[in-house]
Amino acid sequence: MGIFRRSRNDEPVDELDELDEADASDDGPFAAAVMDDDGEERANRARGPFDASEVDDAVERIDLGALRITPVDGMQLRLELDQEQQSVVSAHAVVGDSGVQLQAFAAPRTLGVWPDIRTEIADSITAQGGTADVVDGPLGRELAATIPMPGPDGRTQPNVVRFLGVDGPRWFLRAVISGPAATDADKAAPLLDIVRNTVVVRDDEARPPREALPLRVPEVAEAAAEEPTTDEPTTGEPATDVSPTPTARSADDLRPFERGPEITEVR
Repeated sequence: MGIFRRSRNDEPVDELDELDEADASDDGPFAAAVMDDDGEERANRARGPFDASEVDDAVERIDLGALRITPVDGMQLRLELDQEQQSVVSAHAVVGDSGVQLQAFAAPRTLGVWPDIRTEIADSITAQGGTADVVDGPLGRELAATIPMPGPDGRTQPNVVRFLGVDGPRWFLRAVISGPAATDADKAAPLLDIVRNTVVVRDDEARPPREALPLRVPEVAEAAAEEPTTDEPTTGEPATDVSPTPTARSADDLRPFERGPEITEVR
């Protein structure tokens, strides 16, 4: 199901100049994005994320179907489930008190969708009274956003998040960083490593642009779910067992353009 509409391109807060190949190989603030001859923004994916055709299958990764995630130390992987459809909506990698949500979508073969999508996200956030600025980050242009959300006491409080997007060959990867890592570079580092090392598997099926690519529960989790246990009471809530310490939750809060951009709470 496609969840985005098309809109205009946005203008960055910090102007991104056209880079040559030498500039793109550096680790400077603009190393992750270049402009092609037509003026289109393109991601420099030399350091990831990768297409399945670009990686060595010998590397150990968690296979979620359209996404293959390389674990980092201390990572927990949580799967967001659509209970009605009995399908996996997204993956949420958690390190410490921060997390990054990953989703993959179909995209045109030649035209990137991230410039339009981040404009749509920004429009949705500002319509709710939040703020969203286009800034240059380690993976190219991203959104630094503050979203008003109800706090534990019922009062509205700001929730700071980062929206990252990467256009690949016939796919688009969206990553949303939440928690202290949204403003702390040190805490963001392992989450960015997860995004960079993510592999997107685009199947051969014809799909409309922006349709979600199918995800699945990994085989190790399916096998663990079949084993009977008497340690925990049955609650009726779907659960998976993705290494190292996974859980699965409802996807009700994973429809940001139906009820405004939201990040699933990590508990």
